[in-house]
Amino acid sequence: MKAIVILLLGGLLLSLPAVAQQGIPAVTVTNNGDGTQDYTMTLQALFIMTALSLIPAFIMMMTSFTRIIVVLSILRQAIGLQQSPSNQILVGVSLFLSLFIMTPVFDEINVRALQPYLDEEMTSMEAFEQAKGPMRAFMLSQTRVKDLETFVSIAGEEDKYADPTEVPLNILIPAFVTSELKTAFQIGFMLFIPFLIIDLVVASILMAMGMMMLSPMIVSLPFKLMLFVLVDGWNLIFGTLATSFGMGV
Repeated sequence: MKAIVILLLGGLLLSLPAVAQQGIPAVTVTNNGDGTQDYTMTLQALFIMTALSLIPAFIMMMTSFTRIIVVLSILRQAIGLQQSPSNQILVGVSLFLSLFIMTPVFDEINVRALQPYLDEEMTSMEAFEQAKGPMRAFMLSQTRVKDLETFVSIAGEEDKYADPTEVPLNILIPAFVTSELKTAFQIGFMLFIPFLIIDLVVASILMAMGMMMLSPMIVSLPFKLMLFVLVDGWNLIFGTLATSFGMGV
């Protein structure tokens, strides 16, 4: 998928300029006097492997993935299901929904950075600077000013940046993650309310009938599932998550 290729390139570009140095072999072969050979891995291959190991963190922390996975986890807890949908399904749904939401950003990175770099029209660092623009714009659009000011203050650089677009990524990313968590919990709270009402109603009815030994969760679970299905819950959840990032606006 084009989006995955672009994201992989972004991770590689984030490692170090040495990754893109030309003419440095990944593995150096040394011929010994006894006819044997020694193989030595260069720093270039080490940087590439390090960048690949950091790509999952980039996906989770710099895209819409965090908000989506937190909301879906809260939704599962609100319904009262422990293992359904499973964690693998939630992560898979969150990943592909994130790719859907981030497609405009990845397309812009492809046009501004990836294709010119592949056509050798710019260096790796120039491509990296071009790729930062769309990602920075996306994160800034989802980051609260208060969270950004908090991390700028922690860094001791209150008077250094006149505009939010000047804030470096090492400050913007934690501010973005903080805002994403807050937004996810706000959405999760709104999802919890109707299911909580059902739990309270069922618990009150069981207590009035003197059936205090019967767990209200067992009785309320079918009603919560029925409510979720009748209102077309998955469609509403996915639509709300997409529009919360400005899609369709």
